[in-house]
Amino acid sequence: MNIQQLEYIVAVDNYRHFVHAAEHCNVTQPTLSMMIRKLEEELSVKIFDRTKQPIVPTSIGREIIDQAKIILREASRMHEIAKHFNGDLSGELRIGIIPTIAPYLLPHVVNPFISNYPDIKLHVSEMITERIISELKLGNLDVGIIASLSEENSLQEIPLYKERFYAYVSENTDLYAKEYILPTDIEPNELWLLEEGHCFRTQIQRLCELSRNSQFGSSFSYRSGSIETLIRMVEKNGGITILPEMAVIELSEERKKHIRHFQFPEPAREVCLIVNREQMKARLIDALKAEIIASLPSEIFEAHLDLRVL
Repeated sequence: MNIQQLEYIVAVDNYRHFVHAAEHCNVTQPTLSMMIRKLEEELSVKIFDRTKQPIVPTSIGREIIDQAKIILREASRMHEIAKHFNGDLSGELRIGIIPTIAPYLLPHVVNPFISNYPDIKLHVSEMITERIISELKLGNLDVGIIASLSEENSLQEIPLYKERFYAYVSENTDLYAKEYILPTDIEPNELWLLEEGHCFRTQIQRLCELSRNSQFGSSFSYRSGSIETLIRMVEKNGGITILPEMAVIELSEERKKHIRHFQFPEPAREVCLIVNREQMKARLIDALKAEIIASLPSEIFEAHLDLRVL
């Protein structure tokens, strides 16, 4: 048994196809297949059911593959331990970031980070919070950028910044005439929301005290995965949506005319890094944290006392 064989069975499990797995591992398909058969012979088990398409692990194969992932992750950590000891800021940093943060934060961070840390290769993927947590636990991500989760105790949170929530209102609503609004001023059937699965949606439901089964309009229901789409729906169809502060900073002056503050205490979310507690890429993650904080717009740090974090 060797590390290569473990890498091969994990690749086949990921791609469910021997040819695609071989391409990923930069070997020929016969070589990959032969190495996997040798491992099966050594263990006296069948790891994959080759009679099915796509290929699937056998029941015992599933357990072996899961153990292979643990072994590969621990082997990789040996390199990280050595790099950490030698003060080496190089390697790969696999980042998951939620879609309501990515378009507003990443443009400020990516180029400065690459310039300051040219030996760190960033792999960034947008995904919802639930998947980020899952991928972190599986070892497929090194760090997530999410809104704070008080109920997730198996992972470590590293606070970055807080950002207020604002209402983006149509000029056809009663709220347009107000300077400050209360959550109770919002009519559920006028509210445009992100689709299920986004933590930002859950925070807005909590802010407006909406149940999961609240009715949003009588003849048309629309839930988006994009904040920009929600803004355009308000502009073209009326109603209201809620925006995080980083999104508001990016708005044109014309669009900012539709922004309304919430009354004190202003609702907000805390953005944080989230990592496995046994994370061995601490120096790389510290560099990411420092670069994010250094790249934030000055507005984020202004008058952020006594915010109501949802």
